[in-house]
Amino acid sequence: MVSTLLAHDLLWGMPLEQLPADAPAWVIESLAAGQPVVVRRAVAAAGQVAIGVRGTLREQRYAASMAIASVSRRVSPEALCRVDSPRELPALRALAQLRPMLDACGWVWGVSGSAGFELASGFEALHEGSDLDLILRTPHPMGRTEARALVTRLDAAVCVVDMQMQTPFGAVALREWAGASSKVLLKNATAACLVNDPWQPQEQAA
Repeated sequence: MVSTLLAHDLLWGMPLEQLPADAPAWVIESLAAGQPVVVRRAVAAAGQVAIGVRGTLREQRYAASMAIASVSRRVSPEALCRVDSPRELPALRALAQLRPMLDACGWVWGVSGSAGFELASGFEALHEGSDLDLILRTPHPMGRTEARALVTRLDAAVCVVDMQMQTPFGAVALREWAGASSKVLLKNATAACLVNDPWQPQEQAA
């Protein structure tokens, strides 16, 4: 289980007793209702995974850690690509609109953010103004020309779409990689740094 938990995975099984004593009431309510937690990109102690709890309000986000042994279920973003919802919202319409193109793009992709949370759990997290958050597994370099073409296609969707590329060394916003700047912000479990090439490990020390 340790090696398979990745940022944006949704996990079930977080016991209330693993929360700090000063955890807000809404955090306890979210977990008591059976909501999953999301894996954060952060360092955790041995046998633990860094997680985040989300509430009903946008500002309600709580960082904590969870014992890996407590995980009873895991849903990855890519497991949600073909999950449908009866709700008529722009983010869900955008997902349906983009699905054929993303399936054909040659990369593994997934649904994260509020859309991923709602599709995986059944708890309503999206509203009319919600963006659609996606991830793209990019174990090998993607050229900037290809990135620009992908951004153009995402921009044709019925709502704002944010895609994050998951490289072996951290995450980069697709829009940044498609942009004109020579450096992009690479985020991993220990830091965020500006790099020229997010697929080159030596850039981590730059």
